Amino acid sequence: MKFEDLNDFIHCYNPENRKKREETERFKKFTYEEIIARDKTSLDIFWLKDESLTDLENLPEPDVILSEIVENLQNALEQIKNINGGKLKDE
Repeated sequence: MKFEDLNDFIHCYNPENRKKREETERFKKFTYEEIIARDKTSLDIFWLKDESLTDLENLPEPDVILSEIVENLQNALEQIKNINGGKLKDE
């Protein structure tokens, strides 16, 4: 993360004059009453949907996920070995 990544937030936050803060699609203001009315007074407020998140109801079985992780790690290790002339230091 770089400082430039925060520019939109800093602009909306307007630290010099908080009475002139601006809402955007990403940055919304909520009143105390709106927050306290939430279930368990949660500050976990979502209004943006992350399309990259997986549907948790349709995940594969844990052993399938584990097999895929192992396969990915083995492939990564092979690629590292190829970069290092086919050997790892401890071999």
